[in-house]
Amino acid sequence: MFSRLPTRLSAVLIAASAASLAACGSGSPAATDATGEPEAAPEQVVNLYSTRHYDSDQELYDAFEAQTGIQVRAREAGSAQLLETMRAEGEDSPADVVIAADAGTLWRFKDAGLTAATQSDVLSAAIPAELRDEEGHWYGLAKRYRVIAYDPALVQPEEIDEMADLAGERFDGEVCARSSSNIYNLSLLGEIVAHAGPEAAENWARDVAGNFARDPEGGDTAQIEAVAAGACSVAISNHYYWVRLSQSGSEADREAASKTALSFASAGNGVHVNVTAASVAANAPNPDEALAFIEFLASPEGQAMLVAETREFPIVEGVPLPEGLDALDIGTESELPLSVLGENQAEAQQIYDRAGWP
Repeated sequence: MFSRLPTRLSAVLIAASAASLAACGSGSPAATDATGEPEAAPEQVVNLYSTRHYDSDQELYDAFEAQTGIQVRAREAGSAQLLETMRAEGEDSPADVVIAADAGTLWRFKDAGLTAATQSDVLSAAIPAELRDEEGHWYGLAKRYRVIAYDPALVQPEEIDEMADLAGERFDGEVCARSSSNIYNLSLLGEIVAHAGPEAAENWARDVAGNFARDPEGGDTAQIEAVAAGACSVAISNHYYWVRLSQSGSEADREAASKTALSFASAGNGVHVNVTAASVAANAPNPDEALAFIEFLASPEGQAMLVAETREFPIVEGVPLPEGLDALDIGTESELPLSVLGENQAEAQQIYDRAGWP
């Protein structure tokens, strides 16, 4: 059903099998503990620090353990909390792998010296260069798009085929958005800075803020719901929040999605692309197991399980799309290297502050 295991996974499995055969072989006596009993084989683990909070992830961990014998010990928290935890733990941090949403977040971990430069032929072959760190500090594993949700009864698609359109007089008092400090908005503006320059980016941010229907509040789902409720006619969101509403078991959620639509608007050179990504931790006590786990996430099986609940897009070609994604018309994707989003992050926040975007 799926392709063969990645080479790192194969090596881990071969090593585990060899260790087992050596322990059972007759050529040498098995090692014993102080009581004379045979020593247990060392436990293989990978300690995962993750910003994800999905029930389906446990199934993913179980599948990895079933294939490799490596147990996943997951610690879930917000990105800021995990970053500060790893800083406090220092060289004694048990973290082997960090998984977080948005390349800008992974850039923060890299900038703090908490990730390791790791090379993998498997990951380099599976993941496009623009969706991974050029030094191997992180690898994108699932793809998302920053889009415009709109009320099709009030707005024509051609009116919002670019993010720049949100700054026009047409949408005076009609825009909903979350706060400027949100990493998704920081990365979006980081791309606009890269394409249009700081001055044009500041003009855009100021004009969009001037078009707000209300002060920023809530997350992306709240912005879509605001459009459905008539509080605004357009809003900025990641695509998967709308897809989840459309596929929800809640009638109210599905109704909100039915009253709205998505425009995969260009952020300057195509729709803004971002990722959920993984890094090997700088002080990983189990670096081989860590890389094996990330390579598993880039396998067809791992990809399918990773995006099943989130409704992100798999990065590896040929992986079936989760329900609700096949009908989306993405258009042209930006090919901006995602490392630029992190590099422009501080400037983006300064621009938002000067522009009056809370």
